[in-house]
Amino acid sequence: MPDTADATQPADARPPVEATLVRAPNPGPMTLDGTNSWMLRGPHARGAVVVDPGPTDAAHLERLAEGGVELVLITHRHPDHTEAVDAFAELTGAPVRAMSDEWCRGAEPLVDGERLTAGGVDLEVLATPGHTADSACFALRRGDAPEPVAVLTGDTVLGRGTTIIAHPDGALGPYLDALRRLRAIGAAGGPVTVLPGHGPVLPDLAAICDAYLAHRAERLDQVRDALARLGAEASAEAVTDLVYGDVDAGVRFAAEASVRAQLAYLRDE
Repeated sequence: MPDTADATQPADARPPVEATLVRAPNPGPMTLDGTNSWMLRGPHARGAVVVDPGPTDAAHLERLAEGGVELVLITHRHPDHTEAVDAFAELTGAPVRAMSDEWCRGAEPLVDGERLTAGGVDLEVLATPGHTADSACFALRRGDAPEPVAVLTGDTVLGRGTTIIAHPDGALGPYLDALRRLRAIGAAGGPVTVLPGHGPVLPDLAAICDAYLAHRAERLDQVRDALARLGAEASAEAVTDLVYGDVDAGVRFAAEASVRAQLAYLRDE
């Protein structure tokens, strides 16, 4: 059976929203425990909003479809989040929306800052390119309150570890901007819960964005040091050997992609 859990909101949230995690059965070095599919449902709603249907696994999709689906949202293009788009749209009849029209079914692409109401919940679309060019997060709002209850972060912020910058589709400059934007949202009021695309729920969006920004600054310093040793035109492979020398062979390609993103960023300074 899929792994499920509830993300609990503060007691003063109005109206209450149920955010249920249904974890896909696709664990691995890049997916951690599996892809997190989220079901969002307000009180008395006739259907849910599903974020990232994930892989094409019949039991997983049937669990997500329980109780009806009004809208499907996609955080980014990677197949562990999008493989089931067509199967799930056929199963539920729900429209699918994403930043890229490649993944939209029966609906228009999302727009940064757009407010969505479906499944008894209010969401704001946050364009957060960097991990991929089409990455988006979704702020779960409560009425007119300035701060969100939670933010669904896809792979922009993970529940454990840090994310790849999938160069050349992803880029470090936009990713740092996205982290700063999310940090500002998280710091605007009380702690904002993180509902990530992989790994466990996190309690404080601002704090994890601070940690991610510090990690990226440290990695950039390490790449600068590597270039000082190897020469300004050193290859991504050579820099990866120095900076990510202890990385597992199964995720070496991800380390090299991030190094290419870091080199592009530094060479454009």
